[in-house]
Amino acid sequence: MPRIRGTSIEEHHEMVWADLAEALRQLLLEREYDTIKMGHIAARAGLARNTLYNYASDKGALVLALTRRAGRPMLERVTAIAARSADPAAERLGEIIEAVLEASTDQAMQLMFRPGSGPLADEVPKGPDGPFHAIVVEVENVVRDGVARGEFRDLGDVPLVVELLSGVMRAGAERLGRDPSAYTATVRAAREIVLASLARQPGRDPSPGR
Repeated sequence: MPRIRGTSIEEHHEMVWADLAEALRQLLLEREYDTIKMGHIAARAGLARNTLYNYASDKGALVLALTRRAGRPMLERVTAIAARSADPAAERLGEIIEAVLEASTDQAMQLMFRPGSGPLADEVPKGPDGPFHAIVVEVENVVRDGVARGEFRDLGDVPLVVELLSGVMRAGAERLGRDPSAYTATVRAAREIVLASLARQPGRDPSPGR
């Protein structure tokens, strides 16, 4: 039986997952994603290949598992922010933007946003099966709340608008992947762009309820 690291099985597994995320990050600095094999990942993480298959059946499953694990704290934080229904929608959305960009600095999340990560990102399912779907739903609810309160203009197709604005967030995350020191400026710019695109335009937008 392999030696258990840490003080419990749970702690051991957490340490292995961290090693796997770091192994994949290092390998992506050295070679194209399509050329990375499970054996490469196992060797870099210091695992036997058979042991790696206890964590994921293939490379795509490993990427999805790493992304879901890295995204859990972000989802919990976003859900808590979105649930503060007494707060203005714009305030909540600004905090959500910061929470998402802060989470993107996690090494496992950065795998998705580093330059050349397109093939890797393609491994992650979109829509209801995707690891970020619950976050998108929370953002859509905050935006709808802002429209209903008259904070945001009538957007029509809210899911489409949120999908388009997610491009701003991805660009911000990619920027942080290249230059982590740009965090403050990136969060500020992302907030300004997203909130400006949603804001009502005095003299052009109808009053709430009209």
